[in-house]
Parts: sequence; structure tokens; C-alpha cells
Amino acid sequence: MAISPAVSVIPDGVSTTAFDGSRVRVVLMLDIHDGTQQEFLAAYEHMCDQVASVPGHISDQLCQSLENPTQWLITSEWESAPPFLAWVNSEDHLEMVKPLQNCVRDTRAMRYTVLRETSGKNHKARSASRQRLQSAPRLGGNTVRQALTFTVKRGSEAKVAEILSGYDSPEAQVDDTTRLLRTSLFMHGNRVVRAIEVQGDMQAALRHVARQPEIRAVEQALDPYLEQERDLSDPQSARLFFTRAAVPAVHHVASGRREGLHVQRCAFSYPAMPGNGHALAMLLAQQDVASMSDPSGPVLACTVFHRDDLVVRLVDMEDEPENSPGAALALHTSAVVAEAGSLLDAGALGLGEAPTDDGALPRLFTRARMKPLTDRRAPAS
Repeated sequence: MAISPAVSVIPDGVSTTAFDGSRVRVVLMLDIHDGTQQEFLAAYEHMCDQVASVPGHISDQLCQSLENPTQWLITSEWESAPPFLAWVNSEDHLEMVKPLQNCVRDTRAMRYTVLRETSGKNHKARSASRQRLQSAPRLGGNTVRQALTFTVKRGSEAKVAEILSGYDSPEAQVDDTTRLLRTSLFMHGNRVVRAIEVQGDMQAALRHVARQPEIRAVEQALDPYLEQERDLSDPQSARLFFTRAAVPAVHHVASGRREGLHVQRCAFSYPAMPGNGHALAMLLAQQDVASMSDPSGPVLACTVFHRDDLVVRLVDMEDEPENSPGAALALHTSAVVAEAGSLLDAGALGLGEAPTDDGALPRLFTRARMKPLTDRRAPAS
């Protein structure tokens, strides 16, 4: 079932969702090195046959600027957001585009859901095409969200928590149009999740942060404790690390109510059984949309992050989360708990058996809640 933005019910609306069933248009702007045009074209032609076999892919176009031979454009269309996000964040994608990397000087990627389109005079064709279009515009401010995750060696959790709790914040202003708004770090077992909120261009913000001496020092301090080795000074190693670490924000909804003085941000980890991550993320997103219709509910905003079988949910609450475990977990009824339980990897949460009704909520709350490490807002954000 696709999720409607429900803008008539929720004042601030659904500003992010991968679950409305809309087709997706991806635009990749590239600036390539002069003299590599033929090499780039040959690499693309080799790659495009592989892309065509990716589930959910509809079409690609490669374009070259009329005015500047080093400026190129790749557009692609996808049946919906989930298959595209699964592919673009995979190591298969990273391996596939590797032949292009020596040609490219700079890139900028943009992703859109298709809201409306013009398809000629045939009324039936227009009606058919509208079936996969976004039904209404999503509402929300100029805020982009993303999470990064990695695992650390068992036994190093306390040291890693110390490193990630005590670093100096980087400069918030990236450029005239981009600003860091908030960074929240959590740990669950030996997994670290960093949730980032940016006003403007997320990729510009991530590049800016990577250059800051405070962050470089933190990353170097973390290196000995990571389960997967990396070398951030090597572009290929850094690209592999960030591809593995990326966890897209697939759904964000806010109540539109103004934050009070005692709002708490918490996070929950929902490890899914193999192949069930998408269904679990969609279930939680549906529950969050439903909960926002209650003007007296304790939840102000929720963001669902999903990649493969990892689902993480970030929640801003007006009440102590322990007082409303069902609202905090987005599991409001026994039926929803049972449905989520059939998708969750209960063993990974140390539950022993899957939860089947709301009597399991307190223990599930304790097992799924992530340990907060730091939550930093930029001044005046």
C-alpha cells in the first residue's frame, strides 16, 4: 500500500517519503576532464546494459552540453524510490560506475518524484501515466536528512562513545545556500548511527564537514576501532566507506506543532529479518502518518531511515518516551505489534521470541532504544 502525504490532516505534511508509489527521476550533472569525452562515452555504453537489468529501472538518457563539451548530464527514471535507493547505495553500484571515475572532475546528483507530466493528446495515455505520479505536493521546509552508520569492534563501545561525545562542533555555515542544522549520534550495541539535518545541499555539507579539522581528528581517532578498515585520505576507500555507511531517510513526517521546552530526541533500532526491511520501514511510516492526526499525541516528528535489513527511527517527543512506549515505537496496537514482530529479527534485539501483542512493548522498547551520544544544533537553527 502506498502512503498518501495526507496534507489535509497534518499541517506540516509529509516532507519526505519513499513509499507513495511515485515514479522517480534522477538527475546526475557531471563535469568531466577535457580530453576524456570518448573514454567516458565508452564507459557509459558498457555500463548502461548492466543498469537496464536492475529491478525497478525504466530508462536512462546521456546528454552532453551544447555549449561546454566537458559538461554532461545523465537522467534516469525508476518505477519508485525503494528500488533506486537499494541500488544506488549498494556495492554493486559502486563497482559498476568505477570505470567512469577517472573521467569525472565533479558531480552533483538530484532526485525527484514525478508530480505531473505531459504525454501528448491521447487522453487514455495521460490517465494511465498519472497512476504512478505523486498525488499531491509534500510540504516542509528546506531541510534534507540522511544517516550514516558503521560498526565498531566489540569491547570498544565505551571508548567510541567517549570519542563521539566530546568532539568540537564544525563550522555550521557551508556556503550561501547550505547550513548544518543538527547532528544526532546514537549507539546500539556496537553500531553507531549519525543522523544529519542540513538546510540546502546535503552533499556539499558532507564535503564541508569532511574537510573540518575537528571532524578529521575524530575520524582518525575512530579508525583503530572500526570493524571495516578505511582510509579517508584515499578517494576510492572513502567512497566505498560512505557508500556502505549511507542510510537514506525514506520517510519524514511532522505534526506542525511548535516544540516546547522539554522535547526529547530518541532513536530506535529495528533490525529486520532478511528481506523484510522494506516492509518494516513502510509499516512504521504508515503508523507515523496515522499518529500525527492526533493533536494531543506526544510525538512531534519522526524520521525513518532504511537500508537493506536495517531500519532506524528518529523521534522527537514532548513526553518522556518511557511514558508512551507504543507512540515512541510507532506500535500503537496489539495487531501492529504482531505485524512488526513478524518482520523483526527478534534474536538480534535479544528478545528470544517475536513480540505478538502490546504486552511486549516495555521489553521491546528497552531492547530497541539506542543510546544517545550527542545531539548538537547549530546556533539559531
